[in-house]
This record gives sequence, C-alpha cells and structure tokens, in this order.
Amino acid sequence: LQLFREMADSRVERNMITDGAAMSACEKGMQWIQALHLYREMADSHVGRDTITYSAVVSSCEKGAQWVQALQLFREMVGS
Repeated sequence: LQLFREMADSRVERNMITDGAAMSACEKGMQWIQALHLYREMADSHVGRDTITYSAVVSSCEKGAQWVQALQLFREMVGS
C-alpha cells in the first residue's frame, strides 16, 4: 500500500488494475477497512470497477467477518 500512495504522490494515474491490486493486498493482509476505503475512492475518482475489484473488496469484508457489508457490496455488484 505504500507503493500505491507513492504512485499518487508521483501523479501516476489510478486505474482498475492498480486499485484492484491494492485491494487484493488489503484482502491478504486482513485490512477490510482499507479495502473498503479504496473501493469508495474508486467511485470518487471515477475509476471503473469490475468483477475483480468487487471480488477483492467483498472477500476482504468476508475475511474480516463483515457479512452485512459483504452482502451490500455483492448486491451493488449484481445491480451494476
């Protein structure tokens, strides 16, 4: 995630791939709050979201035992 922040400081443009990779790192590190924060930032930054990014954030919430949040995200994914 430090590299992700350095990208922003260097004005490297965010995209689904960079954000998805960061969320996957959050998932593996059991950092569901950070993954959710990145997910919300994607919408604020108008970065597209795909099945991979949805899967990473839902899985992060699931691993953090945040079942309600995971279900809400899943419903959002299905509805988009």
